[in-house]
Amino acid sequence: MKITASYYQQYDADPALDVPGEGYGGWREAEIVLSPQHTAVVVMHAWDTGTPDEYPGWHRCVEYIPRAQRICAEVFPPLLTAVRESNLKLFHVVGPGDYFKPYPGYKRALDLAGPQPPVESAASDPTMDKLRQFRSEHVFVGKHNQADVVRGFANMDFAAEARPVGDEGIAENSEQLFALCREAGVNHLIYAGFAVDGCLLLSPGGMLDMSRRGIMCSTIRQAVTAIECKETARNELAKQVALWRVAVLFGFVFDADNLIEAIGGTAQAGK
Repeated sequence: MKITASYYQQYDADPALDVPGEGYGGWREAEIVLSPQHTAVVVMHAWDTGTPDEYPGWHRCVEYIPRAQRICAEVFPPLLTAVRESNLKLFHVVGPGDYFKPYPGYKRALDLAGPQPPVESAASDPTMDKLRQFRSEHVFVGKHNQADVVRGFANMDFAAEARPVGDEGIAENSEQLFALCREAGVNHLIYAGFAVDGCLLLSPGGMLDMSRRGIMCSTIRQAVTAIECKETARNELAKQVALWRVAVLFGFVFDADNLIEAIGGTAQAGK
């Protein structure tokens, strides 16, 4: 299928400029061809994060929650409906907990991948314990927020709009996601979910792990948000940098409406 995709031209720096990198071509668009039988949309870490009244501490330290909730409400319904009505596969990558384990799609992924091999970790010590405690209290999530975050993760569930349907594949780690890709013949994953500069890149089942297994990893501009800091939050600059990183290191950036149209859908996703 043909689809308009955004890519980033990371050349040529111009030594004659005060800032040579300003010579790069920058964002461009082109019509590319995708193979539906080898492509899947993957929804990652789309959680029910409750309300500020339920988990005030969680909402205080994860400022993107309102944006993620809006994306779930406005972008996911037409997007996921179109994917489900197309030839593309739809996978889900989940976070910690047991909320996904009764689903048939998880049981299939578990059978396909088998037990996850153990990962050896460095031993801690009292000094390291104190360093980690300091970061937890002073960097993220903040001492006064810890209890709410723990409660939120204890009650983890899919966001209503991102709940798997039927036997859609569900993976809790990279081995399981790759097993689902291998079974379906998928070599291109298009990511939606939260957050594009954190989990979608680095968590188990994220782009870094999957690209190491030969999978091209792209994303959907309107279906992701980023972890912003005080200095970037107003203009969502961290999201812009993350989309650039995806375009340069992993794959392409698609607009939701272009993807919906390309796979034959008619509904329009939120901007």
